[in-house]
Amino acid sequence: MGYMLDDLLLQVQKPARYSGGELNSVVKDPSAVDVRFAFCFPDLYEVGMSHLGMKILYSQFNERSDIWCERVFAPDRDMEALMREKDIRLFGLESRDPIDGFDFIGFTLQYEMCYTTVLNMLDLAGVPLRAADRDERYPLVVAGGPCACNPEPLADFVDIFFLGEGEEVDLELIDLYKACRKEGYNKADFLKRAAQIEGVYVPSLYDVTYEEDGRVRAITPHEGVPATVKKRIIADLDACYYPDKFVVPFTEIVHDRFMSEIFRGCIRGCRFCQAGFIYRPVREKSVDTIDRQSRALCESTGYEEFSLSSLSTSDYTKLDELLTRLLAWAEDKKTNISLPSLRVDGFSEELANRLNVLRRSGLTFAPEAGTQRLRDAINKNLTEDEILDTARKAFSGGWSAVKLYFMMGLPTETDEDIVGIAQLGQRVVNAFYQNPDKPKGKGVTVSVSASCFVPKPFTPFQWEPQDTIEQLKEKQQLLSQSVTTKKISLSWHDAKTSFLEAVLARGDRRLGEVLEKAYRRGCNLDAWSEHFHFDVWMEVMAECGLDPAFYANRRRDYDEIFPWDHLDYGVNKAFLIRENKLAHESVTTPNCREKCAGCGASCWKGGVCVEKR
Repeated sequence: MGYMLDDLLLQVQKPARYSGGELNSVVKDPSAVDVRFAFCFPDLYEVGMSHLGMKILYSQFNERSDIWCERVFAPDRDMEALMREKDIRLFGLESRDPIDGFDFIGFTLQYEMCYTTVLNMLDLAGVPLRAADRDERYPLVVAGGPCACNPEPLADFVDIFFLGEGEEVDLELIDLYKACRKEGYNKADFLKRAAQIEGVYVPSLYDVTYEEDGRVRAITPHEGVPATVKKRIIADLDACYYPDKFVVPFTEIVHDRFMSEIFRGCIRGCRFCQAGFIYRPVREKSVDTIDRQSRALCESTGYEEFSLSSLSTSDYTKLDELLTRLLAWAEDKKTNISLPSLRVDGFSEELANRLNVLRRSGLTFAPEAGTQRLRDAINKNLTEDEILDTARKAFSGGWSAVKLYFMMGLPTETDEDIVGIAQLGQRVVNAFYQNPDKPKGKGVTVSVSASCFVPKPFTPFQWEPQDTIEQLKEKQQLLSQSVTTKKISLSWHDAKTSFLEAVLARGDRRLGEVLEKAYRRGCNLDAWSEHFHFDVWMEVMAECGLDPAFYANRRRDYDEIFPWDHLDYGVNKAFLIRENKLAHESVTTPNCREKCAGCGASCWKGGVCVEKR
């Protein structure tokens, strides 16, 4: 296929997406390996190649001589049209072999809007979409990632879901597969045995029934299958595998740098944030480990920038010591260090001074809400004085561009909270011009970005209704009218996209029919606005007899059974209910290092849950 593919690459807009052969990519002899794994990212190359989880598992799999893991990305429309015209099946970048001949086709599910792309990639591979239609002749289709915490909309299409962190459980499953194949592989028997591995969820082994009004009545496991599937975590990040090489693309990608992971989890407990709950507890890497891994990646990739990756970088307990170690060699190598995910209350003068030795770009902070009452309701634990004080420190340190992230449609939100977003942005502008130490000869740019709140599983807001599309649009208009200066640039997310995201995030298995029909009618790459067809989705929902408002805009009772209630991410429902009630009282909960809130994550017996406070 190589020659024909090379001809096709001359006809597409970005051929580097499909060519392979990048620095540090891994090519093996297929006859010398036992298992071939297609690691599929259901989005375009430049998005997928920016994802840290894919880099980790790709390298870890390929460290083993018996496994060959290849990367697979969704083709853009021009390439897909040529592949279908020339009858070229979806292929791995390293070998260019069609992936329907592999043992595993694995997807990472980072965002609900990728679901139809999963189906499109299976179809391009020549693999039946539904798991029930795939026998031993076809690869096993597996999936993991944050969206696996409610995998039910994809339950009809995926054989196995991995819950939690994959470094250990993925390899355990592959070893079981090898053993079963030696014994005489039978898919049904393999799935039953796989379901006994902690962190492995086999949806076909669980039956779901519904009440007349559409709510879940019961989730019943087949005989011998665990009633509850518990996520997996890596307790010791210093001992955990981390690559010393990343594949270096030939073309620009979204995050064109290497990443050094410094910890997993988050201590904060923002009530809207799914990642803050499903990745608990916080586990840190040591300074020595981060320094060693960063040096290795700097040498092997040649990147001139790397970022310290976490959910909240400024919460790393030894950040000052870490920066001292990293800057000692990064400056000599003229390598820039990026600190994404900074908390407003974690930006100190000392940190500003340290960042000053690096190439300076704009700073990004996330107040999330425009008033103190609403920040307390979402448990942001951040005051306006802290926000403005941080802005002053940044301006004194030489920054003149600040980006502020907010949400609209949050539970208990009023018009006053929306207007408060514009008012807070104006106060940040004023803080620049009132600051005697501001950069000379520069004006300020304050970018205000407002996303639409989407209620997610395993958060205190999983019971809350999402605002309707009309309500969100009214709030967007109010926000626009409330901004009175050209120093503030304003942007927001599309309300229709956020509405469908909410439908899929809290959906059940009945949405499988919706996904397949939407895909058959051309829905694919839905995360890209130019490819998103909202009207098609609504037509299909109606044809399937389902009301999208049932999933997105309905408040749940505390005793309702959720489609994901048989999955255990270590955060108990009683804690989430308690947090939901506190939100409606605008009462905050201290972060995990200040006081344990009893969320349940101590069951992992590691990380912040067992630190001395």
